[in-house]
Amino acid sequence: MVRVGIIGATGYAGQQLVWYLNMHKNAEIKFMVSNSYVGQEFSEIYRNFKKFLDDKLIGVEDVESKLDEIDVLFMALPHGKSAPFVKLAMDKGIKAIDLGADFRLDSEETFKEWYKDDYKHPEFIKDAVYGLPELKRREEIKNCKIIANPGCYPTASILALAPLLENDLIEKDSIVIDAKSGVSGAGRSAKIASLYTECNESIKAYGVTTHRHTAEIEQELSKIGEENIALTFTPHLVPMNRGILSVTYSKLKKDISEKEIYDLYNKFYENEYFVRVINDLPETRFVRGTNLCDIAVRVDKRTNRVIAISAIDNLIKGAAGQAIQNMNIMFGLEENDGLDILAMNP
Repeated sequence: MVRVGIIGATGYAGQQLVWYLNMHKNAEIKFMVSNSYVGQEFSEIYRNFKKFLDDKLIGVEDVESKLDEIDVLFMALPHGKSAPFVKLAMDKGIKAIDLGADFRLDSEETFKEWYKDDYKHPEFIKDAVYGLPELKRREEIKNCKIIANPGCYPTASILALAPLLENDLIEKDSIVIDAKSGVSGAGRSAKIASLYTECNESIKAYGVTTHRHTAEIEQELSKIGEENIALTFTPHLVPMNRGILSVTYSKLKKDISEKEIYDLYNKFYENEYFVRVINDLPETRFVRGTNLCDIAVRVDKRTNRVIAISAIDNLIKGAAGQAIQNMNIMFGLEENDGLDILAMNP
């Protein structure tokens, strides 16, 4: 039984961690931490848990004294907030899974450029593994101390593009990513831009040329493509609760059929439980509430471009589900333990 603690349990990603871990047959939640609801029962905040998870939330000041009770510490916090807790976990010999951005970028200079902040504990960057298992990093994940859980947009975009770069099929300076996310991606805190009347019946681009996930996507794709990649990434906010659709455009290096590209995708992901390479175009409703990523490709012969499209649930494969997938690998469990759930429709 893997004993877990969760910091940031009442945010959207945090409560999804609680939801999945509460059902996980090989995990036990030992404590949950919240800044805003200290002393309240978790089921007071999320009443769907009433009777089944009535544990009281503790404050951040109590975390250090509780670390001896757990094997792994999850942090679902804004950037800059996780690193001090990772330090506490490392001092106790406890594994850490950070759903924030504190350990995702290899370069402190790049982190400063995009996040306008310094690394809080740069000494641990070398110990952190970027936790996207489908990039064939399971041994690194299994043996590491710290997981830098990928962002939602990067997960969708990297999985869509990885086979193209792995097989050197595209011009690396031609990549354009057009991605759309549900409102839960903005978090649970009150923001005018996230209010129902601001979002409903509207769609908007945001973070154009400045979105922080750009650096993360470029870093990981550069490793796959074995050269520095600069790309165009434009995110959009759409009036739905959850989900990401990432549509990527790239220039092909050679004449290749759609079927041949599909063959390469199927080979690349043939042993990946959570990736479905499909012929129909992906839709967020078919992955909602799951740790699945659906991917399809199309070749535009007229422009010699390949369009790779992926769909994920931003709170699951883009956050909590992926974190639990990483936990399962770290502790030698079946990778789909606690995550073997299909979308419910409509």
